Amino acid sequence: MSNDRPSSDLTVPAATGAVSARGDVPERFENPGLPPHQPRRADSEPAADKRAERQVVALFGVSILGTIGVIVTYFVYPHDPSIESMRTANMLLGIGLFLGMFGIGAAAVHWAKTLMSDHEQAEARHPQRSDAEVRAGALQALSDGAQDSGIGRRGLLKGAVVSAVALAPLSIAVPLIGQLGGDWDVSKFRHTMWRSGTRLARDPSGTPIRAADVTIGSVYHVIPEDLRESDHWIEEKAKAIVLLVRLDPQDLVESDERRDWSHEGIVAYSKVCTHVGCPVALYEQQTHHLLCPCHQSTFDMADGAKVVFGPASRALPQLPITVDDAGYLVAQSDFHEPVGPSYWERLK
Repeated sequence: MSNDRPSSDLTVPAATGAVSARGDVPERFENPGLPPHQPRRADSEPAADKRAERQVVALFGVSILGTIGVIVTYFVYPHDPSIESMRTANMLLGIGLFLGMFGIGAAAVHWAKTLMSDHEQAEARHPQRSDAEVRAGALQALSDGAQDSGIGRRGLLKGAVVSAVALAPLSIAVPLIGQLGGDWDVSKFRHTMWRSGTRLARDPSGTPIRAADVTIGSVYHVIPEDLRESDHWIEEKAKAIVLLVRLDPQDLVESDERRDWSHEGIVAYSKVCTHVGCPVALYEQQTHHLLCPCHQSTFDMADGAKVVFGPASRALPQLPITVDDAGYLVAQSDFHEPVGPSYWERLK
């Protein structure tokens, strides 16, 4: 809708009080005060008040059950290294943690909205240090607020909130404490399942790889052929995963001590990023660059998997390989350096 009046006529009505020199904008507005309080059902109906209290207690109860569920799952559920077992245990732990934290949050919100005083309060600003009379009044106001909230006369509610808040940290503390007595032997990171003569196999099928089947530019995700024979094969796989690539031998830059670590342009490097341990598996054929998807560390597969970009500080460890009598690719030995990121016994 159009307005034919000139803009100078569209003035703001002056509020009661002083008006600026322009005559159209007030310098201040009178305090309109607080709107009338709208009572809730719980304020006037004892049944509604009791129902709301039971709902809050139930939510705190949900939190308590969730925390207990986490602790029971941690101690009772079998620590089986199988993928199915870990998936189930992680799901139960996640559900328990969610219920433990959600129950407290939802109960606090519902308590505040239905049971605590909802009268709006306004206080004039004053110097940071009040006089004794004002400070005494503030303490009295806090006491009145606590009394108005009903926490003192709601014994069941008080017990529920104390129990839920006291138990909630256990869902995190118990698993952490349980790990304090775990295996802290970091020397395990220095060794993997690779041994002299271990065949390189496709991941996850475990099929051995013939050197003749690896064409220039092809990429293979590799594991030791006998990986599944290990009792802790998942942990061993996390250390032993390898990326194998065949390059044109003319593009390959090798140091003198590593010239016999490859086979006709086929090179194998650890997939565990030397930054924080993410699996590096994004290979760009034209540049021979290998990218870590977590923090974009980039390694040059044609030049010793050296870092060309990103936060990683070390090249990927190279797995020395050769070919056995049947034409299959095999490891010459384990990695000559620890795989993965730095730790307190390996800073570089």
